[in-house]
Amino acid sequence: MASIGAMVVLYMPHTSIPHRMVTLAVCSLGLTVCFALGVSTSFNPYVSATILGLTTALVTLITRFYALPPPGSFFFILVAAVAGTLPFNQSLIPTHVGLFVLGGIQSCLLAFLYSLLVARKAAPVPERPAREPRLEWLLPDAIVIGLFVGGSLLLAQFLNLHNPYWVPVSCAAILQGATFRAVWRRKIHRIIGTAIGMGLAWIIFSLPFNSWELVGVIMALNFMVELLVVRNYGLAVIFITPLTVLLAEASTVALAPDQLVRARMFDIVLGSFIGFIGGGILHHPEILAHFEARNARVYPQEKQ
Repeated sequence: MASIGAMVVLYMPHTSIPHRMVTLAVCSLGLTVCFALGVSTSFNPYVSATILGLTTALVTLITRFYALPPPGSFFFILVAAVAGTLPFNQSLIPTHVGLFVLGGIQSCLLAFLYSLLVARKAAPVPERPAREPRLEWLLPDAIVIGLFVGGSLLLAQFLNLHNPYWVPVSCAAILQGATFRAVWRRKIHRIIGTAIGMGLAWIIFSLPFNSWELVGVIMALNFMVELLVVRNYGLAVIFITPLTVLLAEASTVALAPDQLVRARMFDIVLGSFIGFIGGGILHHPEILAHFEARNARVYPQEKQ
């Protein structure tokens, strides 16, 4: 849980130190809220799926309105999905949230030290576009993404999958595509990269690593993800897959490596196809034309 909270460092921008630290602090707070909402509602599958859908819609709206660079809303959704499928234990909620917060604090502290020692010179804060997006323009996309991500979790729980959060996480990853072609390409990349990545995960779980050696493996995988994610999504997924499997299941793995690989592949393929359907709805020409016409009527001055 602390490791997942520490993933806030992925949102560190290459800007001035004050802007960088404010961004990390706000993202850490947002991730903590998502985690707390998820872990507090895991007592009922319908409630957890509903909260995940609402959380997904809200974070999609906020991250797009403020133009948060990649990974955008993805890790907020991942955190909420993982927390929403944890075994519910009311007495352990403060402990779980506390561990998550400690991971975020550690990342913020290390990012601050890194900024002071290594990256003091940075680019200025990027300027916002002259025409800022309106919430009304972003709301339809946010609602559709929230419905599909929440619905995918509900379907996974209905199918009684071992770790149902893999389905909404994969669905959310596919829906990050900006166009329908990007959604299709990302689906293909994710499935192929996941297949190779699960093979790598099978090798890792088959080897007799102790806890400290697993920490080293996680660090190496995280390094490869950071190196590749801005260059090629398909290559990055090869290392994202075993990294997320290790973070989620290294301490409580209950399946043999062969069963684990088959179960995760089914979950990810199912989530990817659900995300592909959602992407088709988001980028359908008639739907896009309808909302463009509506916006032109409501805000005619914006079209000039």
